[in-house]
Amino acid sequence: MSVLVFVELDEGALKKSSLEAIYYGSKVADMLGTSTTAVALGEATEGALAEAGRYGAAKVLHAGDAKLNEGNSLAYASAVAEAATKEGATVIVLAKSSLGDAMAARLAGKLKAGLASNAVELPDLSNGFRVKRSIYTNKAFAFTELTADKKIITIKKNTLTPEESGATPSVEAFQPTLNDADFVVRVKSTEKATGEVLLPEADLVVSGGRGMKGPENWGVLEDLAHALHAATACSKPVSDLDWRPHHEHVGQTGIKVSPNLYIACGISGAIQHLAGVNSSKVIVVINKDAEAPFFKSADYGIVGDVFDVLPRLTKAVQELG
Repeated sequence: MSVLVFVELDEGALKKSSLEAIYYGSKVADMLGTSTTAVALGEATEGALAEAGRYGAAKVLHAGDAKLNEGNSLAYASAVAEAATKEGATVIVLAKSSLGDAMAARLAGKLKAGLASNAVELPDLSNGFRVKRSIYTNKAFAFTELTADKKIITIKKNTLTPEESGATPSVEAFQPTLNDADFVVRVKSTEKATGEVLLPEADLVVSGGRGMKGPENWGVLEDLAHALHAATACSKPVSDLDWRPHHEHVGQTGIKVSPNLYIACGISGAIQHLAGVNSSKVIVVINKDAEAPFFKSADYGIVGDVFDVLPRLTKAVQELG
């Protein structure tokens, strides 16, 4: 019996969200008195597989088949289900992501497992297996009791801060059974986000809206992001106007982020945008319109012109270090 954690790879390296999933899985394993096994699909570096051990995995199953390099949720779900059966895993943990969500649903069907998505805490085992989940675009919490023999949890970003243990895992080659039915959907091409810090993995995000007045003015926002080592983002109208690339669009129909700090610059705060950012731990809103709806959801607000406020913030950050 073990806890199985699916880890996502990016060009052979483990994603930060997967390190969180491994650490979460190791804590669940401690609660259950068992061990944690990570499963990595596709090409991975030795350093990445060793990193899984430093964050709590006692063993890593690595399926290095090149056909698994692309994030095919059908094939991945079949492979992880096979790994779960092989390891006798009763709990399977995934990071919440577009791939994790698609896989979790398929895994639940394959394993006849109970599924709790968007978990925000370790499960409560005092009377069964109860998981606290974020619901209604992070406006409320639900407590879900998992009673099936096998349980699947997808965890929300920043649920736990992973800590290194310094352990070295055993790495075992894993050759799941792959069939043509798992590859009826093929990835023809992939357009990857670019930048110093990638938005889905970012702990700090600086985002701009139509209040930035045009793409030529984005330099002041990028200066602050660079000073903070933050990712840049934008509202939907901005990406629709082609002021910024579409992979920076956050909101209900874009990327949903959960950073420790989200700074909104010149964004009014439409409900569709809030749906993608309101799980941020701290939200700072900068807008010259004191009646902007976003201020109602902000932890801190600055009423002022972004072109005056942003350079001052950047200077203050630089002076701090």
